[in-house]
Amino acid sequence: MRRYLPLLLMSFFLLILLVTGTTYLAGYAGSKGNKSGLETITVYTTLPLEQVAIIAQEYEKTANVRVNITPLTDKELINRLIAESLQPQADLILAHRKTLKQARSSALLVPYQSEYTDIIPSRFQDTDGYWVGLWYDPIVFAVNQDYYQAAAQKPANWSDLLLDDKVRVGMTDFLAADASANLLYTLVAANGEEQTLNLFKKLHPHIVQYAKFLATPARMASMGEVDIGIAVHSETMRYAKDGFPVQIVYPESGSAYLLTGAGLVRGAKQAGQAKHFIDWLTQDAPQVVMTQHKFCFFPTNPETKLYREYAKKNMKLLDHHDMYSPEQQRRLLDKWVQARLGIK
Repeated sequence: MRRYLPLLLMSFFLLILLVTGTTYLAGYAGSKGNKSGLETITVYTTLPLEQVAIIAQEYEKTANVRVNITPLTDKELINRLIAESLQPQADLILAHRKTLKQARSSALLVPYQSEYTDIIPSRFQDTDGYWVGLWYDPIVFAVNQDYYQAAAQKPANWSDLLLDDKVRVGMTDFLAADASANLLYTLVAANGEEQTLNLFKKLHPHIVQYAKFLATPARMASMGEVDIGIAVHSETMRYAKDGFPVQIVYPESGSAYLLTGAGLVRGAKQAGQAKHFIDWLTQDAPQVVMTQHKFCFFPTNPETKLYREYAKKNMKLLDHHDMYSPEQQRRLLDKWVQARLGIK
């Protein structure tokens, strides 16, 4: 045993050094973080980190408040808020409508209304003020410009996608993304199940690719790989701003859209600062900085400059996103798969 004693003493000594060093470094990091003197709010979000980061940086310059971002999946966000409900670590959440509604139904949010949120149309916010929509991303036609200029009849509506028997179409698989599946539910609610499923059944032979990501159809149309991409507006605008030959067409009879909003976390430690941040998010500044970085969304606030510019596009929105339960949505997805495979 004695021959192992020096080794044990050395191990104990190294352990003491490790613990002491770790404690010192942790204290140093904390003191460094506090030297700025900035108040900090914590945001849990399901949005792309690069998008939220530019918003956070702009707000810090404007309000002298630091925004700490924690990116999570929809499921992770809800589970984490539930786990932390007795001692909340987040002050607010930035997420799509589906997640915001789930957070409200799980009693994870508290209502907040102000003169800024009051301006937002009721279709874009919770009826009791538990969350407010900030911007939305509609589904549009991303049309290759060569095809658009040569087309005998310009595609202006969903039924027009079938006018050209040689048209090549790209779309995101309804099974791959909620935003894409929302188009199916919305069109079924607006036009009926039979008509909608028949449309996509007839469209199936023209589909070059059922993409896995929302950005793919816009890229394919921009590169001439398809004639028309059924795509989200933001990705199509990104390619248009980069000079690619793509034309945005807004369906005349209306389309589905993905709404992004903010909600105040129940028991938030920095509730006051979080409220100021929500108010700021409804205004021009975040839209301007996002557009500068090619994140192009429709703002919900009718008093913003960008809202007035987009109003000229006459984009018609279909508000039928909440008509179906998860079970009904799964049934519609199954019927869509059966329709495109020719199964009755």
